[in-house]
Amino acid sequence: MSKTSMKYFAIKTLGCKVNQSESETLAAQLKHCGLEESTGKTSNSKPDFYIINTCTVTGKAAMQSRQAIRQALKANPDAKIIVTGCYAQTDPDEIKTISGVHSVLGQNAKQHIANIIISGDRLRAWNEEKHINIPTTTSLKKTRPFLKIQDGCNSFCTYCIVPFARGRSKSLPSEIVIEHIRQYIDAGYHELVLTGVHLGMYGLDLYPETSLYNLLKQIDNSLISQHIRIRLSSIEPRELTNNIINLVSISDTFCKHFHIPLQSGDDHILKRMNRPYSGSFFEKQVLKIHSLIPDAAIGADVLIGFPGETQTAFENTFNIISKLPIAYLHVFPFSPRKRTPAAEYPNQIRQSVIKSRCKIMRDLSMHKKRTFYASFIGKTLTALIEGKRTRSGCLKGITSNYIPVLLNGKDDLKNTLVQVNIRKLTSDLHVLATCV
Repeated sequence: MSKTSMKYFAIKTLGCKVNQSESETLAAQLKHCGLEESTGKTSNSKPDFYIINTCTVTGKAAMQSRQAIRQALKANPDAKIIVTGCYAQTDPDEIKTISGVHSVLGQNAKQHIANIIISGDRLRAWNEEKHINIPTTTSLKKTRPFLKIQDGCNSFCTYCIVPFARGRSKSLPSEIVIEHIRQYIDAGYHELVLTGVHLGMYGLDLYPETSLYNLLKQIDNSLISQHIRIRLSSIEPRELTNNIINLVSISDTFCKHFHIPLQSGDDHILKRMNRPYSGSFFEKQVLKIHSLIPDAAIGADVLIGFPGETQTAFENTFNIISKLPIAYLHVFPFSPRKRTPAAEYPNQIRQSVIKSRCKIMRDLSMHKKRTFYASFIGKTLTALIEGKRTRSGCLKGITSNYIPVLLNGKDDLKNTLVQVNIRKLTSDLHVLATCV
């Protein structure tokens, strides 16, 4: 395309790492088709197509998605606004009431957006895909890109809209996963995050059937002597098998970092959530990891204010987190999602109570994080230095065990793995380090 006919795009992403991975893939596809990503800094590079990749996992996420659509319409009056993602899948009619939206494309159409833009189609219906779309790895901006290897969920937790938004579990065949990891290596990346909606279900839909552990073992065998590390995103408690924990404990390939959704530490609430484990089982998993990998960061999700969550039930959640070597929490307030059973459950919790309990859990998370970070003062760790400096001019990096560090150094340290010594923890939880 000539400069005068060049078309520009912009993507706004809300929600999870899977959405971020899909947006990265979409950006690469659009660039491959000859479009340029808008900087928005000049009138000539204003986006012709503005894509909003939405989230609907909570009521707040759906509200933020609507806000993002309206903001895009106001800031880009001449652009075609395309709304996709989970909110577009579950509530397309709500989005269509927003004047100015050009197309609303659900999950099954997301991977076809580049073709839709190039062909000029306004809207098409797409049949459900049997396998997830193959990602691309060209021209990614992130120092730590996401590789989506699984999509969808079969669990139908009683509070969760995700199975309705993303459908049944689908996996990327292992040989394709390995090939794309090699492409990332060839492109000069030093960390890759394997992500999925329900990562522990990986491979169960493939033929022949396989498992997440088998894939990780294959990755480990393929990446010996390669200068890349693999980080795992969230894995359910029962799907975080002994084999996976043992492999991470002895391998240099995988980051010493686990994220395990707890949701509640109360067994009655877990049963009402349709979560297939107990609080004691979660506790055993965390202690098992800590015994084998003492330096590992262990994070957890908690869902606060589920219908019927008594003060005692909340305290059970607080107490189990308090006594365990958890490094941080992701705290989510319950919000009823239509079509989910929990939306109709009795004993809904008042918003004021949910807000108060969330604050207590977030304060606990800050305490846990401070304790975890402080335990590494004086120790030497390996950090991947990211491509952008902070506003204050510091380099920033991330350790294998998920500690963000700030340090001084030259630009040639960017996108490299370096040894750093943890020197100080500031009052606002900044971890200061120096190169060794």
